[in-house]
Amino acid sequence: MISDLFKNYKIILASQSPRRKELLKGLNVPFKVKVKKDITETVPPNLKAKDIALYLAKHKAISNSELLTNNTILITADTIVWHKNEVLNKPKSKNDAINILKKLSDSMHEVYTGVCISSNTKQILFYSKTKVWFRKLKNSEIKYYVENYKPFDKAGAYGVQEWIGYVAIEKIDGSFYNVMGLPIQKLYCELLKFIEK
Repeated sequence: MISDLFKNYKIILASQSPRRKELLKGLNVPFKVKVKKDITETVPPNLKAKDIALYLAKHKAISNSELLTNNTILITADTIVWHKNEVLNKPKSKNDAINILKKLSDSMHEVYTGVCISSNTKQILFYSKTKVWFRKLKNSEIKYYVENYKPFDKAGAYGVQEWIGYVAIEKIDGSFYNVMGLPIQKLYCELLKFIEK
């Protein structure tokens, strides 16, 4: 049984994201969701692309370090959308979401997820990068998606697993699950290495 590999550990996912919870659940590894402290997602202005995601994943680990006990493995993660040398955060309003999707329309963007795995004695940090190409979207399509799916909790104002993913994405280079918020195959491999060391 896969779960037997981790039977000596208490795995905690420190994330409120329902998508990360769903993806980790798919590994059939027992875990609990706990968040001790939400962070303000502000980063040093000199950071770009993957370094932003890695910084926030590590910052979340530090903020939730109280959850670590002798046999705990803490998983923290952060996903960003990087487009034309700019990070596209979670939209602040309906108009913001529409404007973000207009930027993504008819172009390629990169999705980076930084992941931090921590215990009381060690910590590893890694990231995954996926390139995503959107076809040219009509304004009516963007408005329909924002009004019906309200993607205000999603970086880049979209969920790859939702309607917009079906109609907009022409191709993906990299992990699909990374775009959902957690590079689950890479995380599984890193977890195995973490407990074997």
